[in-house]
Amino acid sequence: MRIKRKKILCVDDEPINLQLLEAILKPNGYDVILARNGIDALKTIDSEPIDLMLLDVMMPEMDGYEVCRTVKGNERFRNIPVIIITALTEKDERIKGIEAGAEEFLSKPFNFSEVLARVKMLIKMKELNDSLQSAYKDIVSLTRHGAAAIRSFDPVNFSLQNSIDSIMSQAIRRQEEGDERPEFFLVGIGDDKKNLWHWIMYTFVEGAIKGRALDLKLHDLLPIPDMGGTRLSLLNNWDMGNSEMASFFNRIREHCPDVDNTVFYLSPNLCIFAMNYGHDVSDYDASVLNNFVVQSLFLKRLSSQVQETEDAFDYLVYSLARAAEANDEDTGNHIIRVGRYCAVIARYLGLDEKFIQAIRIQATLHDVGKIHTPAQILKKPGKLTDDEWIEMKKHTIYGAKIIGDHFRLSMAANIAVTHHEKWDGSGYPNRLKGESIPLEGRIIALSDVYDALRNARVYKPAFDSETTSRIIIEGDDRVLPSHFDPGVLDAFKHNVTKFEEIYEELRS
Repeated sequence: MRIKRKKILCVDDEPINLQLLEAILKPNGYDVILARNGIDALKTIDSEPIDLMLLDVMMPEMDGYEVCRTVKGNERFRNIPVIIITALTEKDERIKGIEAGAEEFLSKPFNFSEVLARVKMLIKMKELNDSLQSAYKDIVSLTRHGAAAIRSFDPVNFSLQNSIDSIMSQAIRRQEEGDERPEFFLVGIGDDKKNLWHWIMYTFVEGAIKGRALDLKLHDLLPIPDMGGTRLSLLNNWDMGNSEMASFFNRIREHCPDVDNTVFYLSPNLCIFAMNYGHDVSDYDASVLNNFVVQSLFLKRLSSQVQETEDAFDYLVYSLARAAEANDEDTGNHIIRVGRYCAVIARYLGLDEKFIQAIRIQATLHDVGKIHTPAQILKKPGKLTDDEWIEMKKHTIYGAKIIGDHFRLSMAANIAVTHHEKWDGSGYPNRLKGESIPLEGRIIALSDVYDALRNARVYKPAFDSETTSRIIIEGDDRVLPSHFDPGVLDAFKHNVTKFEEIYEELRS
């Protein structure tokens, strides 16, 4: 297993003592670094990761107590265990060592077995301390990741893939960090609609997290739980070859480095393998991975629920809009076309996606007030009388009342009451002028006129796109360019082809 050997720094001004310590430690699996004085020892600690220090007291220039105090006073190094080796046996000398921060003492001449026993015990203690520090860092990381995910959470546009990418940036090992985090991840995301799995290998390359797609059917080699179930587990190198996952690991070795250990999460639609930690993996590592995964799956589930609600909202808006046209000569596709035209203009004007999607849906309610307009007026084949025209114009006021003042439909209410207002102030019901008309009202005013001109009426034939565009841009006896916001009119000029495509697509 590619776990780094523990490094022990031996500090003594007597070469014979250094040779003796090296002879004890090296055959027992430790890397030994030697220093002849305190200054060299501190330079070594600053440049290499040290797991334990064996430190003589009586040295020139800087004695062992001062070296120990310096190490323990530095936040970077204070968790390195220090064993003071001394020929001094006075109680006061031991107290000085304790005050300096030493964890243990060995008396010269020292016993081989005692040296190994104390080294082994303190190395274990450091591993536990490192795990505690790692736990704290991971808790902080989880908290930050969760808070950031919530702050940026967009349920309508949530992507599990993007969330997994974010997890990788938090969890994968970086070159400047220690070996506690995994070296690479293998992630499989199932696509129920296409009955496919997408596999991605994440590694840290050239200062950044990189994802590489693998064209493999790896899920066929996995003991994936029954539908709805999950499995969280871990494997160290000594039991990987004997596990039920052996064929899986043999297969992925074709595409990634040898796997020493792994923590993995398996579910019917998501599989994540964190591989090659710099230590034996434990339940703690599994819990950390599980927490990252649960965060993403929770947001995915919440997103699905919100999207279902949004879909229901859109459906009800369309239903209400169609109900309003039950007695009108327009088809249901008129309201859909107008919403699409509005979205084209809004996008050209550089408005944000939230506005674009809102106007696409809520513009369909522009004529909802016609529910209160008598059918004989809506279906009258001839010209309306003055009283009938007054009644017809009231549909704008009725529309706003029907929609109400709920914040989710504030745009729809504005559209309903202002879609017949005109930039030059000649519209109705309030003869608003210029920018006193809400932007959504200015956008739909042109969109509604375009669709009305394209359709036949009792008082006019249906016009083709070229004629309709010329009327809007140049004017005729009923429509003038001054009726429209110049910015909206300019957007229309640049998107006439898209208007025509939408009309032809939704003509029936």
